[in-house]
Amino acid sequence: MTSPNNKPAPVQSPYLNLDQSIKHGFFTRAGGVSGGIYKGLNVGIGSDDDADKIAENRARVAAHFTVSPERLITPYQIHSPDVVIVDGPFSGERPKADAVVTKTPGFIAGILTADCGPVLFADAKAGIVGASHAGWQGAVGGILESTVNAMQSLGSKKSDIVAVLGPTISQDSYEVGPEFVDRLLSLDSENSQWLIASSKPDHAQFDLPGYIVNRLNNFGITASWTGHCTYRDEDLFYSYRRKTHRAEPDYGRQMSAICITE
Repeated sequence: MTSPNNKPAPVQSPYLNLDQSIKHGFFTRAGGVSGGIYKGLNVGIGSDDDADKIAENRARVAAHFTVSPERLITPYQIHSPDVVIVDGPFSGERPKADAVVTKTPGFIAGILTADCGPVLFADAKAGIVGASHAGWQGAVGGILESTVNAMQSLGSKKSDIVAVLGPTISQDSYEVGPEFVDRLLSLDSENSQWLIASSKPDHAQFDLPGYIVNRLNNFGITASWTGHCTYRDEDLFYSYRRKTHRAEPDYGRQMSAICITE
């Protein structure tokens, strides 16, 4: 896990690189200073990693955008449908929410993940961007639609918004139990298309990336997935499920972020 000059080397999507006024990155573990189980670019304030190392990693993310660290805006994530619209740094405690939207140049909208779906949104025409944390709870709870609605409240049109899902746990690595299957199907019987049989009785493999992209498409948003699986590629990504399977004490988080350049 290396990068030139030990700098962050985020995954890029061509669908978000269509306008020079918008810069984005789905950051990997590359280019960080953390060690041990957190080795790499751990930006998880909620992890038990050394606070100074987390701060340095976050500063490196901000530097990628040529922005000061206090302009990197990340909420206190709670698997909710709640969005914050920002035009400056948070004062006091970070608000509890799972998406950040801004039209203010020079402020980075960021979210943290370790298997959940990081979705970056861009409306280059209106100059509005957003980032949402879409685990299965957030996705079924409406965080994607809430993010789009927040962008529309600032002046976006759905037809001008592009959304890209970054590194996420893939279907072959995401086994779920019968209670999950029952809840998903109780919400909509058509959700069966996102489930395939697992090797374990009464369990299934859930296609979270497919569900997220389809939900965005059904809401009128052009969306795609980068195709990266957080569970399979340990060199590049942190994974909560991999940590659980290994009975490790904690795990790191990666950043996905987007910014309107000044």
